[in-house]
Amino acid sequence: MKKSSLARAFPNSFHDNIKNVFIDLLNKSAIIILYKLQRSLFMKKRVFLAAGVAVLSAAVLVACSSGKGNKEATKPATKPVTYAYVFSSDPSTLDYTVSGNVSTKQVTGNVIDGLLENDQYGNLVPSVAEDWTVSKDGLTYTYKIRQGVKWYTNEGEEYGEVKAQDFVTGLKHAADKKSQALYLVQDSIKGLDDYVNGKTTDFSTVGVKATDDYTVVYTLNHPESFWNSKTTMGILAPVSGDFLASKGDDFGKATDVTSILYNGAYLLKGLTSKSSIEMTKNQNYWDKQNVFIDDIKLSFFDGQDADSLGRGFDEGHYPAAPLFKNSANYERLKEKYKDNIVYGQQRGGVFYMSTNIDRVSYNHTAKTSDAEKSSTKKALLNKDFRQALAFAADRKAAVSQVFGDEVAPRKLRTSFTPPTFVQVGDQSFGQVTKTELDKLDNVWKDVSLDDAQDSLHNVDKAKAKFESAKKTLQADGVQFPIHLDLPISSSNPDFIRQVQSYKQSIEEALGSENVVVDIQQVSDDELGNMTVLATSNNNVDWDINVNSGWSPDYADPSTYLDVFDPTSGPSLLSSLGVAPGTDNPVIKTVGLDKYKELIDDANSEKIDLQKRYSKYAKAQAWLTDSALVIPVHSDGAQMLVTKKVLGSGADGWIGDKTGDNSYKYLKIQDKIVTSKEMDEFRKKFADEKAKSNADYQKNLDRHIQD
Repeated sequence: MKKSSLARAFPNSFHDNIKNVFIDLLNKSAIIILYKLQRSLFMKKRVFLAAGVAVLSAAVLVACSSGKGNKEATKPATKPVTYAYVFSSDPSTLDYTVSGNVSTKQVTGNVIDGLLENDQYGNLVPSVAEDWTVSKDGLTYTYKIRQGVKWYTNEGEEYGEVKAQDFVTGLKHAADKKSQALYLVQDSIKGLDDYVNGKTTDFSTVGVKATDDYTVVYTLNHPESFWNSKTTMGILAPVSGDFLASKGDDFGKATDVTSILYNGAYLLKGLTSKSSIEMTKNQNYWDKQNVFIDDIKLSFFDGQDADSLGRGFDEGHYPAAPLFKNSANYERLKEKYKDNIVYGQQRGGVFYMSTNIDRVSYNHTAKTSDAEKSSTKKALLNKDFRQALAFAADRKAAVSQVFGDEVAPRKLRTSFTPPTFVQVGDQSFGQVTKTELDKLDNVWKDVSLDDAQDSLHNVDKAKAKFESAKKTLQADGVQFPIHLDLPISSSNPDFIRQVQSYKQSIEEALGSENVVVDIQQVSDDELGNMTVLATSNNNVDWDINVNSGWSPDYADPSTYLDVFDPTSGPSLLSSLGVAPGTDNPVIKTVGLDKYKELIDDANSEKIDLQKRYSKYAKAQAWLTDSALVIPVHSDGAQMLVTKKVLGSGADGWIGDKTGDNSYKYLKIQDKIVTSKEMDEFRKKFADEKAKSNADYQKNLDRHIQD
């Protein structure tokens, strides 16, 4: 089974998912739940609806102390600290090995420990595994389990010790229950694909073994330099066999806090649907010295009064809050807290405009004839036309409609794979990609792939590319203007304004006599079903779409670029309107067969990471040049005020236990962070992070077995 990014379908309803998004603010400090389908559905947790960044329907991760909090970052609170938080979707299950839903992870990421976790610098550090080794051929990973880590009931009663066999049990359970996250490991672990597909019913043939009570060994099909990053995901977390047998099908029951055991920093004390979630510090936790928040209280929020966030901060209820352009208190709060306004870092999620190159459904369209339908399809199959759209769309202006003029430039992203995601020697991934991109077309020479840059929007280039496309299309009988259906939720004014901005910039650049963007306002349910929730290309009812996003699963460029593999999974359904694994001629028309060769070549390089990343950079360059998907902005980079202690909390772009759902390591203080303090911290932290990451890389050699 080839890994499929979108096959990680998140339940349950579009309404539940669309509200369940977390935008990381300030190095995982405050988190906005932005009425969107973030990390949702068709991919464990990584495909999401862009409408999720809606500012008027947002909730914020907030903290409040019943005592003094952390007056000084280095000193513990003198009284219990309560962290108040808002959730917008009930967990569909508490089974962390099976679910990929963020609504589950916001709970289980705090109550379940796996083998490894992220530290404040994004390094992978021991958790339940106190140490690990890898064979020289990269095929065998051995983890030494920390002795004395215990399972507890939700009441804090000791159930038993976490043993190596629990990791075997967890994976078998995930496989038997057809986990949404199987794509992460099914092709990686020896024998797992055969077991999942029923070629064998003997799980002992699968490459995971408990060689003794405190040693678990994974045998892989091929080396994966990023394997350890996968151990931060729930599918590789432990499950007590005895407890699982006692619960049967009730294991992980959604609203039953007694349906799982706990080995993490917190215990789940209560869960009431559409009301509250309560967690309390596990006083017997093996690493409790790194847990600074005593109680977690999550209150249900339906996203109707986003302005309450700023008011809440202003009234002293919330120690963190985003400032939204279109909220009633925006100007007042911006003036009041002008010296305290900070901006979060850009994160790994990318929101993008996609093109439907094989549309077959026209239930939501302004087109009135077959000729118009045929003309649009021919246009979108033309690379010059797609590039014209890329240069014509004013991304900054559109994003400003939602986030404001101050925030929008900070969020822009031009490469689908973030340019700093990995390093290729002394160059960033983006720098290597740029070199390859410049070889493909001179038009990219002055386009920066760095984050927070607006060099893509260029009216002159848009006109030139369109004229080139028009000559070809006219010769093929295309009628003008080309009509492009663009869907958006009718219930979200911010995003309606955003697509109106896209319409304006595209039509002004290319001429409304040539291209007309027809905005299709639909219900939330309709939008989900025709975009990220589409079950076949028959449901992909649009021409261009700005309602989707992607977030990484593991620390390798393949987590971004393999999602456009034309032969695997349903990953292309919502992105390009093409059913994968078919002989659809449009695949060759747009060159996706060539792209397939590039990613296969990159993925074949298992040992030399520099070569692997360089090859994936070629694939990213091809994807950029194709303009099949046009990156718009990242998550993060939000304007906010916060009392989060700078540098506290886990960092990283992957895993279930990073800032958007993890409270371990997190500290709060009484004093509001100033913009000056943030600037000073960022400079200092960047150096600390670089040194820490470099030291981490140097020390990896000690893990290689002789």
